[in-house]
Amino acid sequence: MTATPLAAAAIAQLEAEGVDAVIGTVVNPAGLTHAKTVPIRRTNTFADPGVGASPVWHAFAIDQTGIAFTDNIGVVGDQRIRIDLSALRIIGDGLAWAPGAFFEQDGTPVPACSRGTLARIEAALEEADIKAVVGHEIEFVLVNADGSRLPSTLWAQYGLAGLLEHEAFVRDVTAAATTSGVGIEQFHPEYGVNQFEISLTPQTPVAAADQLVLTRIIVGRVARRYGLRVSLSPAPFVDGPGSGAHQHFSLATSDGPLFSEGTGVRGMTPAGESAVAGLLRGLPEAQSILCGSIVSGLRTRPGNWAGAYACWGTENREAAVRFVSGGPANPYGGNVEVKAIDASANPYFASAAILGLALEGIQQHAELPTETTVDPATPSDRAGIVRLTDDQAKATAALDSSRRLRGILGDAAVDVLVAVRRFEHEHYGELSPEELTEKFRMSWSV
Repeated sequence: MTATPLAAAAIAQLEAEGVDAVIGTVVNPAGLTHAKTVPIRRTNTFADPGVGASPVWHAFAIDQTGIAFTDNIGVVGDQRIRIDLSALRIIGDGLAWAPGAFFEQDGTPVPACSRGTLARIEAALEEADIKAVVGHEIEFVLVNADGSRLPSTLWAQYGLAGLLEHEAFVRDVTAAATTSGVGIEQFHPEYGVNQFEISLTPQTPVAAADQLVLTRIIVGRVARRYGLRVSLSPAPFVDGPGSGAHQHFSLATSDGPLFSEGTGVRGMTPAGESAVAGLLRGLPEAQSILCGSIVSGLRTRPGNWAGAYACWGTENREAAVRFVSGGPANPYGGNVEVKAIDASANPYFASAAILGLALEGIQQHAELPTETTVDPATPSDRAGIVRLTDDQAKATAALDSSRRLRGILGDAAVDVLVAVRRFEHEHYGELSPEELTEKFRMSWSV
């Protein structure tokens, strides 16, 4: 696979716009964002043949020092990170950015690469005449530069006071996003103190995950200008609501959308119903991919709007799968929101798992369960509804033994996803909730 190089004129234009260096990022199975940087004139080399990286990049753990070695990932070997020049963006202050993917030295894709895995799932959908569109949300908490709690004199859930308290930060993030080509749909204070949420414009799956990574970079850079940092932890503080990273997705064929204009439940087509059914039946096995970190269980609990129950419901924010009906108030048409996801997830793997399960559901004509129209925690209405576990070891074991997810993602990807989560549990499973939130508050920050 050979990338089309940037012409000399394009390199010169980047230099003229003040770009000195290009950052290329990859996200590993533990959800950590890694990077390498090259001078602007080496941009084409970064794209092909790429820059070297040890296979252990896939196994770096969230404790800043650990490596989850496996039989296939150790100290021997070398791979190449290649950036996608078609996705290159100028991000200001002399820097450009592009997403990267892992390749072997002979140019073949690395099976454990998350971006490559999502690209393969996207291609499988297209081969089945299905176009997927994904919209990401990012929730985060502003903290002091040392990661400590930021005081707030004025704050109310979704309140104007919080927005005004950080209005310069909000304005600068919005401006930087516009300059970098990031589409922000909305930006607002969230439920927790100093917590914000950004909803991003829907795009095709790989492009959407790329946009999410770039948004995290933008938010992190702007926060630094104000002497602040951003915590993306699922549970930054033990007494807070936690932060999610919800994904919306819609599917369509050449005949039209699958979640709108149909004759089935809530306007779905038969294929749309099967897509939701396929996702639901695979959620317990996919939990370790979507919200599988050592602190994720502190968020994935009833009452947290974190999708703690593997059920679906229209506008039901306690269901793991919230269905959004098409109509005048929803210009994107019917779509599905997966609420269980948090920012400890690799967004490429998370999208690959979700879309792969939906595709499998369509292909197997999976039957949609009854809609949950009340809070699924209500005892009288809980029959047949699976409660997602808050036990990391159980979630990891479910993924490890999942023939379904191994078939969708491949053994190499599942093995390293399991390895990084087992490392966390083996080393930190005995810590108290207070100790866990303190230790891992900044693990996924950039």
